[in-house]
Amino acid sequence: MSEEVAILGAGCFWCTEAAFQQIKGVKEVVPGYAGGHVEKPTYQQVCRGNTGHAEVGKITFDPEEVSYAEILEIFFSIHDPTSLNRQGADAGEQYRSVIFYMSPEQEKTAREMIKKMEEEHVYGKPIVTSVEAFTNFFEAEDYHKNYYKNNSREPYCQLVISPKLKKLQKHHPESLKL
Repeated sequence: MSEEVAILGAGCFWCTEAAFQQIKGVKEVVPGYAGGHVEKPTYQQVCRGNTGHAEVGKITFDPEEVSYAEILEIFFSIHDPTSLNRQGADAGEQYRSVIFYMSPEQEKTAREMIKKMEEEHVYGKPIVTSVEAFTNFFEAEDYHKNYYKNNSREPYCQLVISPKLKKLQKHHPESLKL
C-alpha cells in the first residue's frame, strides 16, 4: 500500500478533520498548524493571528483508493474558497483557505483545478485559496484530535461541523467510508 499526504486549510481544523475522517482511502487526519514562522506554536499563539500559521488537516491517504484530485474536490466542497481569511464566524489569517503542496504534481493538480473552477465560474466569486509550498507542520495539542467525534453535541459542532458533514454526505456519497 502506498501513501500520500495532503495538507489543507479550510478554516477550523476540527471541520477538516471531521470531514476527511469519513473518506474512503483516508488513513489518518491530524489537526495542526502549517505555513507560519514560529517553531512549535501553541493553539493560543495561532489564535492570536500573528504566527503566520493556518489551521490545517494533515491527511494521509492511499492514492489507489482516493486520488489527490478527489481529495481536493472534497476540500473545495466543504468550505468557502472565496472567503479571504474567514470561514463563517472564524476570522483571521489562521482560518485561510490554503493548499500546501508536497510535490510538483500536487501543485500542478491544485492550480489546474482552481483554474478550471474559475473558468467555469463555479462559485460566482474569485477563488482566494492560496497554493503554497509545504514548509512545516506542527501537530495540534491532543485535545484537538478527534474533536467532533469526542464533542459532537457541543454547540460549535452542531452549528458549524454537522452542516458541513451533511453537505459532504449529499455531494460525495460515493467517497464515504461505510
